[in-house]
Amino acid sequence: QVQLVESGGGLVQPGGSLRLSCAASGSIFTIYNMGWYRQAPGKQREVVATITRRGTTNYADSVKGRFTISRDNAKNTVYLRMNSLNPEDTAAYYCNADITTPTLINYWGQGTQVTVSS
Repeated sequence: QVQLVESGGGLVQPGGSLRLSCAASGSIFTIYNMGWYRQAPGKQREVVATITRRGTTNYADSVKGRFTISRDNAKNTVYLRMNSLNPEDTAAYYCNADITTPTLINYWGQGTQVTVSS
């Protein structure tokens, strides 16, 4: 049994910053790609940023230059540093990971809410 648990969401004013964390636990062999997705009310879930095991990153155009994804393989944890937040960033943020147990399965976290409002 594998779990992804996100933390760090909350209410922040426009221009502010937050750091999200997602820790994987359970019977883990190896964690490959990890990523953050978000879903705003009435919209489809979209990719925000992804990172490979070796640290190669990709970002959605809307967050480039403002968000930074990183990971700590020793802690089975992925982070998302979000700067210069604006109301359009308001959404539920979900962690995602490809994990072998040893079977390769894609897992989702339960989500953490980020609200950007004055």
